Amino acid sequence: MSEICRLVLRACGRPGVTFAQCVGAANLAAALRDPWLACSPVIALTGGPYHDTRHRHTYQEIDDFPLFGPVTKSSARVEDIVRLPDVLRQAFRAATSGTPGPAHIELLGHMGEIEQETADFDLLAEPSYSGVPAVRTSADPESVTQAVRLLEEARRPVIVVGGGARWSNAGAEVLQLAETLAIPLATSLNAKDLVPGDHRLNVGVPGHYCRKSANQVVLDADLVFFVGSHTGSQVTCRWQVPPPGTPAIQLDISPEELGRHYPLQVGLAGDARTVLGQMLQVADATSARRRDEWIARITDYGSAWREEWRELMESDAEPIRPERICADLSRLLPPDAIFLTETGHSGMWTGGMVDLNHPGQSFLRAAGSLGWGLPAALGARLAAPDRPVVLFSGDGGFWYHLAELETAVRYDITAALLINNNRSLNQEIALYSEAYGGELQGQHGELWQFSDASFAEVARSLGARGIQVTRPGDLDSALDEALSGQGPCVIEMMTEQTALAPLAWLGEDES
Repeated sequence: MSEICRLVLRACGRPGVTFAQCVGAANLAAALRDPWLACSPVIALTGGPYHDTRHRHTYQEIDDFPLFGPVTKSSARVEDIVRLPDVLRQAFRAATSGTPGPAHIELLGHMGEIEQETADFDLLAEPSYSGVPAVRTSADPESVTQAVRLLEEARRPVIVVGGGARWSNAGAEVLQLAETLAIPLATSLNAKDLVPGDHRLNVGVPGHYCRKSANQVVLDADLVFFVGSHTGSQVTCRWQVPPPGTPAIQLDISPEELGRHYPLQVGLAGDARTVLGQMLQVADATSARRRDEWIARITDYGSAWREEWRELMESDAEPIRPERICADLSRLLPPDAIFLTETGHSGMWTGGMVDLNHPGQSFLRAAGSLGWGLPAALGARLAAPDRPVVLFSGDGGFWYHLAELETAVRYDITAALLINNNRSLNQEIALYSEAYGGELQGQHGELWQFSDASFAEVARSLGARGIQVTRPGDLDSALDEALSGQGPCVIEMMTEQTALAPLAWLGEDES
């Protein structure tokens, strides 16, 4: 249920609250790994040991408190009811200010029984900490002017937009700055829905789960402007895109992130939307003319990428090609859809090949926990009951929390749950080939292949709707049926087992 909680808040922009008794606290700590990686504000409340039961082998009791340190911005104990109000307020402050993230409170008692105690309190609400960002800070004006002048002088600049810009709701500002100065935009997976996919300046997702044209642009750039991005290993393909030494500017709400991975020409500490607004006030649109050649080049990169994949994206082959599914989803997703994708295989396909061309569409993805997709889709629908929810998952990811289909049926949660069923974890084939000396042989299939069990049949047995699609052209009607009906609907796409998502492009001699 913690993933449902997290997606409620990511879909609606407010912090979520989740609770576990003492025996479930370790499970909750593990579940906070993904919101920690995704910078999602979650308030996690857990029960904790009584003073008189510690170290006495009490049934189901361990000290869970240390487990929360690595996956939270703050972790505190409440052992006296009079401390609950101030500790709870501080948890919300920590979760929603600066870079958002989880906060934890351990309540005295295996089931947090301290909350049953009574005391007289003055009501003190802090509405500004009920959403993200809680505080919008501006940057030093001199640094803002310096950053804008560097962008104006550059011949081949690129803006790389991260999840911090999405939390700041800075899409309009970053797009206006890009249009004013004629600068291409690359978006991390966390910011994929911030700029329309068909905008002429949007070059796609760079890094590991990338579109080739995006990596081409970032590698060709003479100045990279990171906006709300931690410049981590995924969006930079382990700090190769761009390579070390590339001139860079970075804007981040957390000053300690500035220059962490790339030495900076200018560092801008502040809220993304606020600081981009400052930059727009001093930006000179006449400098855009010097980048006509650069814009023509990035347009060519995008056109070449589409031509390279056109045949597979239009393929009528059976089993179905994942490229065709991605192309169809770009066309079929409703204008107000919340589109979710698993990590790994699914994130690679959708990050590079699905376009979100409507400003009302949202893109939410796992930050690293395979199996996140199904409970996440349910959480998104609960947060936004009037919006269509579509999940793209592999069969490997869907197997993790298959039992949540029963939850979806019981609570009548409507969502289209699309499974790219290649009956395997095929993105790992290279690892197994290496383990077998370069050639798959013997019982290798036991490591990465699944049975032929039908997800559509399993869904129907649990009271959900289930559709198996074996022909690519049938996705149109299947998705329409899934979204127009009531309750969860599994769409099982039978796909080519040997179809691998393209790996990161790092240059002419790289694959």
